[in-house]
Amino acid sequence: MNSILSILVFFPALAAMLGFVVEKNSARAYGISIAAIEFLLSLWLWISFDSTSGAMQFVEYIPLIKDFGISYYLGVDGISLFLIVMTTFMTLIGMMSLSIKTDIKNMIITLLFLEMTMVGVFVALDAIIFYLFWELSLVPMLYIIGAWGGPLRVYAAIKFFLYTFAGSLIMLVGMLYMAYIFHEASGVWTFSITEWHRLALPIDTQLWLFAAFFLGFAIKVPMFPFHTWLPYAHGQAPTIGSVILAAVLLKMGTYGFVRFSLPMFPDASVMMILPIAILSLIMVVYTAMIAYAQKDIKQVIAYSSVSHMGIIMLGLFAMNSIGITGSIFQMISHGIVSGALFMLVGMIYDRRHTKLMSEFGGLASVMPKFALIFGVMLMASVGLPLTIGFVGEFMVLMGFFIVSPFLTVIAGTSIILGAVYMLALFKKSFFGPVTNDENLKLNDLTGTEIAALVPLVIVVIWLGIAPSPMLQTIDKSVNNTLILMSHKAQLPETKNTIFIAPQSTKETK
Repeated sequence: MNSILSILVFFPALAAMLGFVVEKNSARAYGISIAAIEFLLSLWLWISFDSTSGAMQFVEYIPLIKDFGISYYLGVDGISLFLIVMTTFMTLIGMMSLSIKTDIKNMIITLLFLEMTMVGVFVALDAIIFYLFWELSLVPMLYIIGAWGGPLRVYAAIKFFLYTFAGSLIMLVGMLYMAYIFHEASGVWTFSITEWHRLALPIDTQLWLFAAFFLGFAIKVPMFPFHTWLPYAHGQAPTIGSVILAAVLLKMGTYGFVRFSLPMFPDASVMMILPIAILSLIMVVYTAMIAYAQKDIKQVIAYSSVSHMGIIMLGLFAMNSIGITGSIFQMISHGIVSGALFMLVGMIYDRRHTKLMSEFGGLASVMPKFALIFGVMLMASVGLPLTIGFVGEFMVLMGFFIVSPFLTVIAGTSIILGAVYMLALFKKSFFGPVTNDENLKLNDLTGTEIAALVPLVIVVIWLGIAPSPMLQTIDKSVNNTLILMSHKAQLPETKNTIFIAPQSTKETK
């Protein structure tokens, strides 16, 4: 287990390189096999993880550039563990449901490289290594949208790249300045994230650095008003691109806030609660209203995705255990549910080559299995009790209620608005008479499609009924983060000087 994280990171990349010699007819089976092995490795990681500890585990540390403190430093805690499992799970499901007809071999290779970068982001504990994986993840997704997307794919791909790349460059400046400040305080250069967590900064410095990291993470989430790239990306991306984008890539932004911004800049984070809450509420309400106005099914789910990410952001800045733990659980919930919804839309698009609600109607009588699974995911999306979507939203609202009951009431409208636009979509597409004769010829779900969707249904219901083991593991690491924030915020030295706090947690292998 000493190298399990390195294996998880680089196994997909090695398999991708070997994929160039795989025959085209065998590429799909090869991709599913590799993704399945990667998923089993992540389950092994989960089983071997000590859920009673909130410290970093399975730590790997190799100095790379000693003079500047850059190292190959990996680790996992309760916050990142389940994001890794979700990443490997959704990649496997995406491979199983892959329906593209052209150049499938290159798509498989691209997805495996993308999986490497996504897992790398969640295990990196050196800022430079984190940044490398963060930036490298743009390249496969740029290629997926630009090569296999819709008519405006090049525009959507470039817009996606420019938005996220610009924010990342500003974040890199913040990282370099953090390393410089640490060097000034200790005489040692380091890009270790866990060492940076010990650095207590004056409030003015915290605010500037918070702003630098905020731009990098907020664009990736994406927060209002940086969200405009997402509907284009989803609208033009192939189904697998939308699945991975919604399920994993957006979570990299919210993960960045909980790994960097909260523990490094606790005073600034507290000061920014109200501005972040306002932006989050705009995401929740405004994009929900836009979703209701859409005529394209995929655009409804795209704007719904932004709305739900607003709930996640609200929970992160509740600054209490129940809010942050609920937010991290909601990241996993949203990844599973939104990924499934995009997959379902892709399946109906493959049959009818349209995503307009006006082209459908009465699908429940023609495709009952499809309608049933779509209905389950829809109910999870709107937060129906006993589904995965309810647990995270309920905990986020409970956590933020402690901060502001009034703003929580506004946030609670997300459940009502979500039900409005999702049920409107379901009514127009699935109920009533079959108004288009072409829909009468549609085939229900195939065996392969059912095999991809049933595991998602099981997870949605299982974690809706019994989320406690996962929540307890997440909560251990969240409490460690909150203790660190509280300790640093109370240090008198943070008022006007830089101070390195004592180590508060131990890392375990």
